[in-house]
Amino acid sequence: MTQQDEEKRLQESLRQKTWDETITKDSWMVFRVMSEFVDGYEKMARIGPCVSIFGSARLKPESYYYKMASDIAKKITEIGFGVITGGGPGIMEAGNRGAQGNGKSIGLNIELPFEQHFNPYVDKGYNINFDYFFVRKVMFVKYSQGFVVMPGGFGTLDELSEALTLIQTNKIGKFPIVLVGSEFWSGLLDWFKGTLLKEGLIAEQDLSLFRVVDTAEDAVEHIKSFYDKYSVSVNF
Repeated sequence: MTQQDEEKRLQESLRQKTWDETITKDSWMVFRVMSEFVDGYEKMARIGPCVSIFGSARLKPESYYYKMASDIAKKITEIGFGVITGGGPGIMEAGNRGAQGNGKSIGLNIELPFEQHFNPYVDKGYNINFDYFFVRKVMFVKYSQGFVVMPGGFGTLDELSEALTLIQTNKIGKFPIVLVGSEFWSGLLDWFKGTLLKEGLIAEQDLSLFRVVDTAEDAVEHIKSFYDKYSVSVNF
């Protein structure tokens, strides 16, 4: 999007709308949101237990973390889970690539002006497209039995925060969250401990909501050990 296009979009957003324009737009938005929920629920209800893999769309196939994400996905399917990703390139592609042919490979795609398109490793029938991030995030959480978080940017941090918040507030069960790459996540973890915890904005036990690992084996073992103890069930 050019600077001129961004300016026009901002001006249109700030333009005073008529009553009819506002009501019409908001009313039709409700129907679009409903249709995305219905389509997502109908397709996802039959997938069985899955683990979501989050991570950057910008990492290339030669990336160390791309290869690890693919390995993690393959190992996840070997212990009986399907894999859910955002359906796009980068880490998402790696996750679907590792799962395809070994277990269910699901892609929850989002319409974006750049970066995002379906990767070729999503199983036919499980490449679901969304316009709204919040609907897509509900699908990630509702149908996941665990979360593997690879290195990523704002979108990945948003997905991680969503999972942590829902577990912290007891909206879903304490399902395993794995952060892959101790070096990558070290700065964020230092901030959690040195700022959030110090200021009393989180509790000491909140730091136990996730596990940091550096290998595919440790990532999958954390999920496996959880379900060796607890039975698999739908989140909520």
